[in-house]
Amino acid sequence: MSSSAQFLSPSEAAKRLGVSAKALRLYEQRGLVAPIRTAAGWRAYGPGEMARAAEIAALRTLGLSLAQVARVLGGNPQDLEPSLAAHQERLEEQVRQTTGAIEKVRKLRADLAQGQVPPVGELSGLSASVGLSIAFDLPWPWGGERFELRDIQPLTYITGPLGSGKTRLAQRLAETLPGAVFVGLERLEKGPVAQARVDADPVLRSKVDRTLVWLSEDGATISDPLISLLVEVEADGPSALVVDMVEQGLDQATQEALMAHLRRRRLSKRPLFLLTRSCAILDLTAVGLNETILYCPANHSPPIRVAPYPGAPGYEAVETCVASPEVRARTQGVVAWRPGVAR
Repeated sequence: MSSSAQFLSPSEAAKRLGVSAKALRLYEQRGLVAPIRTAAGWRAYGPGEMARAAEIAALRTLGLSLAQVARVLGGNPQDLEPSLAAHQERLEEQVRQTTGAIEKVRKLRADLAQGQVPPVGELSGLSASVGLSIAFDLPWPWGGERFELRDIQPLTYITGPLGSGKTRLAQRLAETLPGAVFVGLERLEKGPVAQARVDADPVLRSKVDRTLVWLSEDGATISDPLISLLVEVEADGPSALVVDMVEQGLDQATQEALMAHLRRRRLSKRPLFLLTRSCAILDLTAVGLNETILYCPANHSPPIRVAPYPGAPGYEAVETCVASPEVRARTQGVVAWRPGVAR
């Protein structure tokens, strides 16, 4: 190496690229990028490796699976057109939303200039177009404290130790958000029902099949629990989804592929709330700007919003709460038990 300043460690490279170190390792495992090795055997990323990794990250942002990325980088662009078309559609939807909000603000200012006070409904609608917020009284095991969640992001993780009340918080969120649906663990037993929904709806079948191809190319294992979950995620109708224990029934590779898929949907108008205790779902090194972590403390203090960086209030508690998929599989079905409390 002529200059060590030209070469970055994996963590430095990941930070500059805006991806996680885990993502870089995955690119390497799939043979998409080959970092050089220092004399001491450490991985390092020079200008060439960084340019290659930046191309991969950009293609992933467009929604390509790792297999599709490999084909595009290998000179076959057939997977690029549909991804670009979908990306264009999402951007155009953002423009429509922003244009509508600007027009509403312009009209309100014009009314004010003429001495007209805008109706309360107009102002609340404006707030919703900027960023959805909700407020409600917390259920048991809390004491009915008021809870407010501002600026709801496309992805919100809900986590906490056993008995912390996270499921009840999630259910109350689904009850409070207009048009939201709570997707419980009963989905694990409804594989035939989910398949019947897919068979009866050609549009839904197309969406689910396309996503299954994407996930399988990213290393996911196709299973009834995965299909049942995707039917809920891909179906039209609900304004928001609250999913109980996303990792249930899914192995680590499937969880990681699923999260990559959900992140590429981040421009979608429909928020997703994901209950989890898996570090493959809630990867603290990969949480982005459009994602929120809600932590329910074991002592039944009100839920708190946790920033995804060491030292932030609640970060260490979240870090110790989530576990690897192997540990989660061993504790699957374990519930908290409190004497004298009806289930």
